[in-house]
Amino acid sequence: MTNIEQQILALREQLNNYNYHYYVLSQPLISDFEFDKLLAELQQLEKENPQFFDPNSPTQRVGSDINQNFTQVKHQYPMLSLGNTYNEAEVADFYNRVAKALNAPFEIVCELKYDGTSISLIYENGELVRAVTRGDGEKGDDVTANVRTIRTIPLTLNTSTHRLTESPNHPCIEIPDKFEIRGEILMPWKVFEDLNKEREAQEEPLFANPRNAASGTIKLQNPSEVAKRKLDAYLYYMLGENLPANTHSGCLQAASAYGFKISDAVKVCKTLQEVMDYIKYWDTERKNLPVATDGIVLKVNDLTQQKNLGYTAKSPRWAIAYKFQAEKALTTLLSVSYQVGRTGAITPVANLVPVQLSGTVVKRASLHNADIIEGLDLHIGDKVYVEKGGEIIPKITGVEASIRDLFAEKVQFITHCPECGTALVRDEGEAAHYCPNEAHCPPQIKGKMVHFVSRKAMNIDGLGEETIDLLYRNGLARNIADLYSLKLIDLSLLERMGEKSGRRILKSLESSKQVPFARVLFALGIRYVGETVAKRLSAKLKSMEALMQASVEELMSIDEIGESIAQSLVAYFAQEENKKLIADLQEIGLQMAVDEQMQVAGSEALKGKTIVISGTFTQHSRDELKALIELHGGKNTGSISKNTSFILAGENMGPAKAEKAAQLGVPMLSEQEFLSLIEQNNV
Repeated sequence: MTNIEQQILALREQLNNYNYHYYVLSQPLISDFEFDKLLAELQQLEKENPQFFDPNSPTQRVGSDINQNFTQVKHQYPMLSLGNTYNEAEVADFYNRVAKALNAPFEIVCELKYDGTSISLIYENGELVRAVTRGDGEKGDDVTANVRTIRTIPLTLNTSTHRLTESPNHPCIEIPDKFEIRGEILMPWKVFEDLNKEREAQEEPLFANPRNAASGTIKLQNPSEVAKRKLDAYLYYMLGENLPANTHSGCLQAASAYGFKISDAVKVCKTLQEVMDYIKYWDTERKNLPVATDGIVLKVNDLTQQKNLGYTAKSPRWAIAYKFQAEKALTTLLSVSYQVGRTGAITPVANLVPVQLSGTVVKRASLHNADIIEGLDLHIGDKVYVEKGGEIIPKITGVEASIRDLFAEKVQFITHCPECGTALVRDEGEAAHYCPNEAHCPPQIKGKMVHFVSRKAMNIDGLGEETIDLLYRNGLARNIADLYSLKLIDLSLLERMGEKSGRRILKSLESSKQVPFARVLFALGIRYVGETVAKRLSAKLKSMEALMQASVEELMSIDEIGESIAQSLVAYFAQEENKKLIADLQEIGLQMAVDEQMQVAGSEALKGKTIVISGTFTQHSRDELKALIELHGGKNTGSISKNTSFILAGENMGPAKAEKAAQLGVPMLSEQEFLSLIEQNNV
């Protein structure tokens, strides 16, 4: 072993230990600065010595930005669901059934039932080799690349003696050669709330609860985006042929020693009363946890007894889940305020006397629209029931009208915009009211600019909500076209803004002129025109000019374009101010048509070929290249294998990928060679 390899291995072990203490034990050993410095040192060594690449290195935690296609993997052991109970009587019934079936002393392990998305992790020789979702219980999606970004999941297991100590419950301290461990991937409350604030600012649909957010995140196609979501994980069940203990609790203790994050709320109970006491304690205490829980899981502790009890067709006889009742609280309605979104939609918000629910203090709850307010018959000062249950977005579920003040003022939905005073409109069949003054209503103007610069739209770095507000208040930007007239001197004089930040913004604005037409269309923030609709429209009509001239009937003839979308588009382009905005953006140099290369007819030039895209390109974006591959019958994939037909290689291609391609004999084509290949088949 060379000195360089020894240095790399030593750094990896050191960083893995620091990660474990920081993320699992919440006991940081060094500062963030010192950690980042060591990580940068390791990254540089790995870059200079690609022959020592390891997918389980701490440097891989950030995830690749290469999209992936999930493959289905069959579970070695089916991931069955648990039977549910909802009251203590049903818990007692389960306990008594187990006692009767075993006719011998037994223990019950009580654990918190974390409300996330189930995952199965496979380890071989102490390293993570595969992560699979529950799926249908028989097979699930391989999400290994995404799971590697979760810092509480160890990529390599710790074998140091200070953590692997023997005890009567787990005398075997050696890590099994191969085993499976299951758990729950979670999004902490704080991360979830921040994510929803960001989505709310973009007027994107909010996640209903952390479970949905975690599930959606782990299925994202881009691991680098998964890494940004800061997911967490608790592990709770080991399977395999050579487990470290003959009890469930012993296996969990061993797993904790190996480096897995195991809940410290696990308790071995010897009597039914101990089980009931555990349930009673956590029904209240769970509200203070940083992650969502929706119940308690009870498992027979002895693995041999588990085997003897066996399974029904759908669930094990040795385990059951007790579900908490939906949490709600009674509080007082202080007032109702109204928010104006970037599309003009008016959202009523109930302002409440603060009350604690599911680990957070709730001060406000969305009332959604006028019909909800009318249905609840709300009055100011009402005692109202606020509920979360599995939902983090608070909602008012009822009113104690019997104790209402006789002189309480009934809540009446507003008739005019609270920001600009324009009379509100409500289209037939619509639940929401809208402010039609989109060109002069401040929240709509700023909201459209925030949406325009967002990552999925024009992706302009350095322009966030606060900066947009500063630009608007200082008269520097009153519509999205004004952003391209910004000067360095104007930006550098803004609060919390310097010359360096200003240059970054201007550079990003210039780069945004290469953003494809579909994203430009989405960035305009036209009502009902989301990412998918924008792609449909651009693929069919090819240009902004054709789109502006299309009638409602022509638009409705396009797949998935309904009457509401068509009417919204026609109404948008009928306004002179919007026509002028489009003309200004076109003069600035934004893409107002699909790239000519993307307009060629499809072919079978790439039929049967599996292609990996890596690096950066000059003529097309990665999204455009992926679309071209699909247009000509090829398949995109994120990882190189013996089945890869060729690599579409740009500049700055990773050395590890280049080395693997060479090892497998996979050819590499430049961007120009790839385009020529397509052109030859379209002559």
